[in-house]
Amino acid sequence: MSASPFALTRVASLKTAEAFRQHLAGLGIHLPCDDAPVAGAESPLRQSVPGAIAGKTLGNRWAIHPMEGWDATTDGRPTAEVHRRWRRFGESGAKLIWGGEAMAVRPDGRANPNQLILLPENRAEIATLRADLEAAHREHHGQTDDLLIGFQLTHSGRFCRPNASNRLEPRIAYRHPILDRKFQITSDGSVLTDDDVRSLIGDYVRAARVAYEAGADFVDLKHCHGYLLHEFLGAQTRPGPYGGSFENRTRILREIVEGIRAEGNPVAIGVRLSAFDLVPFRPDPTRSQPGKPGPGIPEDYSACLPYRYGFGMNPDHPEEADLTEPHRFVELCGSLGIRLLNLSAGSPYYNPHLLRPAAYPPSDGYQPAHDPLIEVARQIHAVREVRTKAPRQMVIVGSGYTYLQEYLPHVAQAVVREGWVDVVGMGRMVLSYPGLLADATSGRPIVARGVCRTFSECTTAPRNGLPSGCYPLDPFYVARPEAQQLKALKKAAQGG
Repeated sequence: MSASPFALTRVASLKTAEAFRQHLAGLGIHLPCDDAPVAGAESPLRQSVPGAIAGKTLGNRWAIHPMEGWDATTDGRPTAEVHRRWRRFGESGAKLIWGGEAMAVRPDGRANPNQLILLPENRAEIATLRADLEAAHREHHGQTDDLLIGFQLTHSGRFCRPNASNRLEPRIAYRHPILDRKFQITSDGSVLTDDDVRSLIGDYVRAARVAYEAGADFVDLKHCHGYLLHEFLGAQTRPGPYGGSFENRTRILREIVEGIRAEGNPVAIGVRLSAFDLVPFRPDPTRSQPGKPGPGIPEDYSACLPYRYGFGMNPDHPEEADLTEPHRFVELCGSLGIRLLNLSAGSPYYNPHLLRPAAYPPSDGYQPAHDPLIEVARQIHAVREVRTKAPRQMVIVGSGYTYLQEYLPHVAQAVVREGWVDVVGMGRMVLSYPGLLADATSGRPIVARGVCRTFSECTTAPRNGLPSGCYPLDPFYVARPEAQQLKALKKAAQGG
């Protein structure tokens, strides 16, 4: 790694698709990128997905990832802000709504005190979110019988903050020599017992029933981003029936699916998976300044080899992905009748550059060590590899596209056409510009002022106890008082 910062080329400065392709080539990246999005019925992104799921044929090739706002009530019910966000999801034109946002399966599993909770007493109000989204979609795009809406079921595990946004109350799968130190876990008291796990499986089964009764077409059993079920996939050092072997580390998934089916719940099932992980990262202390963290570097893992604390990574070189076990996991999902798989990578809490490549880091992050397009390509190529080995009837959704900015439609169209992925998922981009792909595939010009530039304030805000939203670009959030609080927090952090 160079001792001096690299010179970042802003995507917005690349005025043509050819200039963008040349920049990719200069970085040694191979990504297909079309000259222009195709408009109308011939657009690859407007093609339906073969095969019915939950009795529906998915009407196009883009999805909305779960986008939380940290803005529900403290008893897990939606607020006006949550309803606005879900209506915008419906307006986006996407035919696959992956979760809307993460919903805790029980109160102590929340990542923040204002997360939705899938409890029977909240069912009717959560059902109104789905109704709002569907109504907005019908108003803007007509047909809804090809619209698939799922709820993401989660327990935040190591990152639980159910009572105060600034206080972790972790429940973990196993002791992790680096993450325990990073997040101040000093005893075994936070480790879930086998009986705790069995109780949790029952909570997932009950939450899936609530989701189905609230109108969900499918539920996502969230296995990504360092949250609890993802952590169990890496529980190689845990003894007993839920750790050690691959069979044991995937037992929770099998038992949740069996429980859902045993009670006669017909809801379809999907999984969002971090297809690979890497060691935790930190700002390089030798290149950090007050208020400006240095580029990300791996934590020292020399005492942890062979590395047995993650999933989808090389145990001898844990800065490298290894998709051997993820391929087995995808095969398992297929055998369980799971037809929806959404692939991400890493965790926003300890290696955010993997899943959210950005020009500007969040307040708890670090500067990019290289052009973020390298991480975009890493995700897209990992998804391509999974797609080649996954069951053909499985619908594979990709992530990591927001940093492509103006060229998101060009690359999305190309990877779908070439069969690298079935559906392109949009995350942060939808907070500022939910209609990006609807515009691009309808022949309308891209609205440059709406394009997400990865300022990361949608992450910095909740890291400081504020609701998430696009404070730089969405007029709704620009006008909120929290926007001024956020500016003050950033100024103070920079020593202003």
